[in-house]
Amino acid sequence: MKILIVIQARTGSSRFPNKVLMPLAGAPLLQRMIERVRAAEGSYEIVVATTTDSRDDTIRSLCRSIGVRCFRGHPADLLDRHFHVAVQEKADVVVKIPSDCPLVDPVVIDSVIKFYLAKTKLFHYVSNLHPATYPDGNDVEVMTMEALETAWREAAKDYEREHTTPFLWEQPDRFILGNVLCESGRDYSMSYRWTIDYPEDYTLLKRVYEELWSVEHPAFTMYDILQLMAKKPEIRSINARYIGVNWYRHYVGQLKTISKTETRQTVNS
Repeated sequence: MKILIVIQARTGSSRFPNKVLMPLAGAPLLQRMIERVRAAEGSYEIVVATTTDSRDDTIRSLCRSIGVRCFRGHPADLLDRHFHVAVQEKADVVVKIPSDCPLVDPVVIDSVIKFYLAKTKLFHYVSNLHPATYPDGNDVEVMTMEALETAWREAAKDYEREHTTPFLWEQPDRFILGNVLCESGRDYSMSYRWTIDYPEDYTLLKRVYEELWSVEHPAFTMYDILQLMAKKPEIRSINARYIGVNWYRHYVGQLKTISKTETRQTVNS
């Protein structure tokens, strides 16, 4: 069984252009994130799925320099991009991890994939997002190639194409869905924000890397970060105004399986 981790990445973010190339511990953010994904224990193949836009030539060059395969596809239709890279790579199982998660925990990646593999013939889709309990920025979604192809053929709504997987998790009557809860038993999803969309997010990420990253210990854990923020709460507060803000907020009322408690619709002033 070929398990393919697809890291979607582009430089043309409307809120924070070139965010995936911002420096963290002396290397581009995307490189540091790939470093963490590679630290997962399972036997997975990794590919970066970027766009055909010439601005993303820099992503292709970075991938070449660090020995990661790079696929170029549709600039806006992420579902199309994921499907075609999976076809090219002859994947049996596709794992979606966005490039704006440079603090994703390798242990979390393994946990979600192992959950799926333990019952391979049962689930069409497994994630740690429905409901989310890990700190925001630990997004891992696993789907069968057959489910991805079905979504690619049938999904018609803009957000289904742009965000790749809503077509699957919005139809629990059609697809068998699994979810992995944080092993601590706590829900951190609306209390911590470890992703990047805004300059404050980058400031927080940079601070975390300055505190925890080293050549000897590049894959520090989620609990290392939680412990750091308990000791130095000022780090957690850097992007506090954006905690809980996610793309769901634009579709409250349209998304059947997402409640208002899973997103903040306004930014704290």
